[in-house]
Amino acid sequence: MNGPVRAATALTVVLLTVGGPLAAAAPAWAGTPAPVQVSVAAEETASIAALAAEAARDEVLRIAMSTLPAELRTSAWNALRSSLGDAAIEAWLAPGGGYDLAKQRLRDDRTRNRLFCERVAATHTPEFSPWVHASATAAVKGTDADRAAYVRTGYAQAQQYDREARAADTEHRQEVAAADREFVRVLAETDPGAEVRVAAQWALRPGSTDADVAEFFGYGWATGATLDLEGYQLRVSDAETRRHHALSLLLQKALAAEEALKDAADAAKARAEAEAAWHDVAAHAEAAREAWLDEQSTALAQAENWRGVAEAAKAGADGIWQNIAGPAEANQGRWAQERLEAADSAAFWQDMWDRARDSESDVSG
Repeated sequence: MNGPVRAATALTVVLLTVGGPLAAAAPAWAGTPAPVQVSVAAEETASIAALAAEAARDEVLRIAMSTLPAELRTSAWNALRSSLGDAAIEAWLAPGGGYDLAKQRLRDDRTRNRLFCERVAATHTPEFSPWVHASATAAVKGTDADRAAYVRTGYAQAQQYDREARAADTEHRQEVAAADREFVRVLAETDPGAEVRVAAQWALRPGSTDADVAEFFGYGWATGATLDLEGYQLRVSDAETRRHHALSLLLQKALAAEEALKDAADAAKARAEAEAAWHDVAAHAEAAREAWLDEQSTALAQAENWRGVAEAAKAGADGIWQNIAGPAEANQGRWAQERLEAADSAAFWQDMWDRARDSESDVSG
């Protein structure tokens, strides 16, 4: 959900739930007494709280609808469906809560084996790696024991069958040109993805052959790219869940400080505490916005990189490049979407900063 939508939703929540008499008042022309007006500052304070709660729910929904591992997605859906409402969302985002518990399950051997088999099936095409693709697909549909066996020995065996079949297929053998090898060398040094760089370096390791370079184009490149995207998505989700939890705590402190200001014996001290609390909210929002601007740059660089790869693949569609053409276009689209989501998140935190600064100004008098 983008920033403007969040803001509109939050405003609706404020008018319906926070406004109380204001929301339920009859029209002035009906002859009823005018409702008591809520101050602009009070409305803004309530709006910030409602906006933050909505944004936290949006973050859990984003995870639920993402391509992150099923353990995280299922846990997120459970939090969203809880009858406890915002309390369930807050608990899920908190350290040691539902998100962290789901992350722990990702380290389980059975989960790791399943994720490996799923990744292999997705990145090894039936055209280039028919044995691997078929065996990985079967392992995904099999039992935990089947997947464990595939990780131990099945994948390596299927790879060997595919290599032997490609070596014997002289009619369709794809030649590796010097320019292709040079391109992989450049990737090994400059690709924006760490996993792609590692895959390219492996393809060019001492003693490697043209078959290793061909396998890089056939599946190694796509595998590295998938790992890079998975790593990015998990990293930004880790960070954003922490940010939303911290925001809820900072807002609770700021709202309490502002409430205490109303009847404070020492007004100057209470005002200073309220100003400091809102300043902390603004500082947190600014740090989050800057982090998302960096992530936006990361996603843009990846999208542009894959756009160039897709164009190069189209130009060399009849050779070794045909193996990366489909994954390149798909990766370009995925990273373009990540860039949009990063921009959306940066806009939310900018809005939160603006509102926190306004509240800080309001309590300063």
